[in-house]
Amino acid sequence: MADQHVFLSDGWIEAAKAAYERNGVTVPYRMKMNQVISGCPFEPAEVRTFIDTSDGTMRTGKGEVDGAEVTLHTDWETSRKIIVEQDQQAAMQAFMSGKIKVVGDMTKLMTMNATPPTDAQKAAAEDIKNLTA
Repeated sequence: MADQHVFLSDGWIEAAKAAYERNGVTVPYRMKMNQVISGCPFEPAEVRTFIDTSDGTMRTGKGEVDGAEVTLHTDWETSRKIIVEQDQQAAMQAFMSGKIKVVGDMTKLMTMNATPPTDAQKAAAEDIKNLTA
């Protein structure tokens, strides 16, 4: 069994990045998105991450991407449900209740969410679930 990491810890971010690369994840949508996740159970309590699919691959990491078209603000537990558990119903409920705030071009986020996951994305998601403590 691979090493497990706390969701959004530095080790988790690197392991998740490796899972996307190992599975050769490509996506049909183009987007640069920053994420601000608050209420993390470790220091610092706020983590900033990014997703950049502008070249068709899933690039992600800690920090922010220049030229982000959309920024997503949410809490750690909601983010964990969406990313690790792949719980799209939790995402919709969190958005409707104000736990997710979107700044910028919301159509980019909607396009990402409306695109069915590829087999490579599903494999990476399973790897990410398994590496999360």
